[in-house]
This record gives sequence, structure tokens and C-alpha cells, in this order.
Amino acid sequence: MDTKAPVPATTSVKTAPPEDAVIPRIRLSMVTIFLGLFLFVIGTKPDWFGWDRSPVVGFVQIAVFLAGLAIICLGGYIGVTTLWWGYERTITADIGSRLVSTGFVVAIFAGMADVFGMGSQTFPNVPYFGPWQASGVLIGQGIIALGFILLIPHHPKRSN
Repeated sequence: MDTKAPVPATTSVKTAPPEDAVIPRIRLSMVTIFLGLFLFVIGTKPDWFGWDRSPVVGFVQIAVFLAGLAIICLGGYIGVTTLWWGYERTITADIGSRLVSTGFVVAIFAGMADVFGMGSQTFPNVPYFGPWQASGVLIGQGIIALGFILLIPHHPKRSN
């Protein structure tokens, strides 16, 4: 016979992670952000590393800097959500997380517009990253930045 009584449904359960789990997660976030930044720089300025093989920005360059942007967004999301541990996220923070992903989708579609057949250079022409695509990627990055600003927690310090 089981001697343990069941726990009542109204019993609160501590859902916050242990305090020593925050530091490794922040470190992972920072490493991920810098890896993404490195890929982003490789995609945007390959000539800084002596890897520029073309006078135009082509598909591979666009794909590399968008992959770098994706990794930056992932690392930033990991880091900022770590700051929410122990607190319930607000609607503003939820809107911010959705803006981060929406901004990335805008940047993807703007950057790959020619590849998707919606840009100025449709297939079979070589994809071209022109001023319209650059403006779209910048708008997407602005939406991502706004999302991260909304994700920043504004809660009072805990009293011990």
C-alpha cells in the first residue's frame, strides 16, 4: 500500500530554475550572438577576409548573412528570455518575441526576393541584392530591434 498522499492541485510549484543555471545560459547566448555576428560579417563584407570572388552580392552571400542574422536572433532570444526566469512574461514581451520572428521573416523575404521570383532580377538572371532588397532587410532588422526592446524585462528587483 502507498503511504504517500497525493498533492493537492492548489499547491504551488516552484518553476524558476536554480540560480546557477542562469550564467551558463547567458554565456551560451553571448557565444551564439558572436558566432552569428561573425557569419553576418562574412556574408556582408567577405572582402575583409579576402574571400570576395564576385563584384556583386550573390545568392551565397545573401544566404550567409541571413543565416548569421538568424543565429544572432536565436542567441539574443535565449539571452533575453533568461532574464525573465522567475517572472511571468508580460503581453509586451510576448509581442516582442513575435516581432523578432516577424522581422526575421521580413529580412528573409526582402533579401531573397530575387530568388523567390519577386525581385528585380527574376530567374534565369543572377540574383541581385539591390537598394530595394537592402532597404527591406534594414526594415526587418529594425523590427527585430524593436522586438528585442519590447522583450527587455522591467520588473523590480527581488527582495530576499
